[in-house]
Amino acid sequence: MTMNEQQKTLCDDHDFDFSGLSAVFLNCTLKPSGTLSHTEALMGVSKAIMEANGVAAQILRPVDYVLPPGVYPDMTEHGFERDDWPQLRQKVLDADICVIGTPIWLGEESSVCRRLIERLYGESGKLNDQGQYLYYGRVAGCIVTGNEDGIKHCAMSVLYALQHLGYVIPPQADAGWIGEAGPGPSYADQDSGGADNQFTQRNTTFMAWNLMHLARLLRAAGGIPAHGNQRSAWDAGCRFDHPNPDYR
Repeated sequence: MTMNEQQKTLCDDHDFDFSGLSAVFLNCTLKPSGTLSHTEALMGVSKAIMEANGVAAQILRPVDYVLPPGVYPDMTEHGFERDDWPQLRQKVLDADICVIGTPIWLGEESSVCRRLIERLYGESGKLNDQGQYLYYGRVAGCIVTGNEDGIKHCAMSVLYALQHLGYVIPPQADAGWIGEAGPGPSYADQDSGGADNQFTQRNTTFMAWNLMHLARLLRAAGGIPAHGNQRSAWDAGCRFDHPNPDYR
């Protein structure tokens, strides 16, 4: 999906340096690669903005991977014959920015999206080099499409999960498009109006820029300061000014 003229102007008229940053877009469509995904079409706008600013970006579809249900890093150790999560996991951990996209089904994010979040959760007990939880220092957002209400509900669920795992969520970190309630054109369909919808295009643009700005700030700062949030230090007995439970 290409940018509109206003989005192109924003990419040209600034002096910020986003080079060296990377982004992974995880499109939780139910459709395998090679078939049209309306969610991916909208994600493509955000991806194009990032790429125009030197961010290395890729879109992946978790449905293309064999991802057994579970909350462990490798489910072959828990009875499954195959688990592609370790290779997808590495692509996620290599990225400064993670954007999860999902269609709306029955008012909720897709089953693929929920399984992805469960697998992300399976890594959440691990620590980074500073003793913080593994996803610290990365930023995240989400994109939602569909033909029924639920954009904000799905975004609330996805963004809560991501911040709980350790991602930093910038302002205006969600965007979406829905057509009329019930059967009708989807985002990438001809004459849907999705590509010209100012609300959708504005929020998608703001999300992309806020993700880039925050990722750049975190990169320059070396991540989230490692004090008061290190599980390794807490386990060793440090309480970071937590009040004495025995005070009178």
